[in-house]
Amino acid sequence: MARRKKFGLIAFMILVALSIAAAFYPSVHPKPPEGFHFDTGTLAWMLSASGLVLLMTPGLSFFYGGMVKPKNIISTMLQSFVALGVISIIWYTVGFSLAFGDSIGGIIGNPLTFLFFDNVGTAPHPVMGSAIPFVLFAAFQLKFAIITPALITGSFAERVRFWGYLVFICLFSIFIYAPLAHWTWHPDGFLYKMGVLDFAGGTVVHISAGYAALAGAVVLGRRKSHIEKEEEKPVNIPYVLLGTGLLWFGWFGFNAGSSLEANILAVEAFINTNLASASAMMAWILLDVAKGRKITALGACIGAVVGLVAITPAAGFVTYGPSILIGVIASVASNYAVHFKNTKATLDDTLDVFPCHGLGGIVGMILTAVFAVKGGLITGETTLFFNHLIALVIVSVFTFCGSWVLYKITNMITPLRVSERDEERGLDISQHNESIFEEELVEL
Repeated sequence: MARRKKFGLIAFMILVALSIAAAFYPSVHPKPPEGFHFDTGTLAWMLSASGLVLLMTPGLSFFYGGMVKPKNIISTMLQSFVALGVISIIWYTVGFSLAFGDSIGGIIGNPLTFLFFDNVGTAPHPVMGSAIPFVLFAAFQLKFAIITPALITGSFAERVRFWGYLVFICLFSIFIYAPLAHWTWHPDGFLYKMGVLDFAGGTVVHISAGYAALAGAVVLGRRKSHIEKEEEKPVNIPYVLLGTGLLWFGWFGFNAGSSLEANILAVEAFINTNLASASAMMAWILLDVAKGRKITALGACIGAVVGLVAITPAAGFVTYGPSILIGVIASVASNYAVHFKNTKATLDDTLDVFPCHGLGGIVGMILTAVFAVKGGLITGETTLFFNHLIALVIVSVFTFCGSWVLYKITNMITPLRVSERDEERGLDISQHNESIFEEELVEL
């Protein structure tokens, strides 16, 4: 109790200090030149797209929450939801500047360029483009930064201490996500200059989350129930269906919004997104039937999400037919990976984050280089394909090893793993003193 109060006080004082600094920091927020007007259709679309991407994080909380034991539903859902608050503060303070500030060697943005959103206003940005206000671009990118650490939580669900998780996502956002976003999306980032294509975050979001999830499962170790091979059944399939629906809906903002304008490219990305998700869903359930299993709602939901993951890097670079094939290939790969993990491996990735998001992102990244209309392997060119393979190796090593180090650092600051007793009681009670079972509430 005393340690928790001390840690909470320190965190609160940091928040207060940041609030005071933000209030008095001499930030400048440029406004558009006199007589300049943005296209109102594009403004409306990008505001809507930003809201759609934000909705994906609560959607993810339902998706994950429906797949864990009843005693861990609240904690699992909150791990996603709380990222809305934590990452928003980090992004405003320094995260956006690290991702999109003046490039330092193509590796990281200058933290002072946009510190406390300095020089981020309603005027267009001279480098990032003039279709929308720069602050709207920053807000749109924030939603990607929020959902990425939330995706990781499925790998260590049912055994992570909440305080340890909060520390980790702060470190991950600063030291993994921001540099990777800079490499890939900043005009001076070294992967961007290599010609690596990532339309909406297959590399930056899903591969990074997948490898961070893999590292988390390794560092935190197996749950007692996993070691004892207890049967694990989703507790609330309607939650999973609801979460999938919200994710699918929000993904239109995720992918089509990445055009950054209300234009034809947004329309094409919109259609590609839907086709890939639909084909992946059908491939998953039909493959299950071919293996002698029954069609399940859970399989349909997982398949749909895998398709959404896989099409993300390619959405604006391929045509409709390849989108369908990308969804099918990713679904088959993830289906076999999940089956292998659950039957042959000892890795305790609770909700299959790496086999679905990590592997789905990898498949999407490779197939983007195969089917891209410009420079894809299908056009007879090989440069893009080999650059994507090189980038995949770099990103994989960086995100896995970097996340592993950050987990270790977090564990030195505050323990990551709950005690065996707290794991048995469930994280809802042990971490939050909340429960869907009223009779279990206790005063901690």
